[in-house]
Amino acid sequence: MGLQQTLKALADPTRREILNLLKQGKLSAGEITEHFHITAAAISRHLSVLKDADLIEDTREGKYIFYTLNASVLEEIMLWITDLKGE
Repeated sequence: MGLQQTLKALADPTRREILNLLKQGKLSAGEITEHFHITAAAISRHLSVLKDADLIEDTREGKYIFYTLNASVLEEIMLWITDLKGE
């Protein structure tokens, strides 16, 4: 994971909202798409960016892929920001 890639992924409001949804637990791409007024293809692209930044993980269960939050990357970012702040 590169910090620049992670911060770029977090810069988009749709991706931040996807992360908020995943705080509740695992969701399929279809379940995520239901919360937005954009195409499934657009959600798929956002999920790809989040996955490439290691902010989410995916697991296949039957014919569905479920996405979950990868909190460890967020913890690393918080530690970096805290260190930068000097606390």
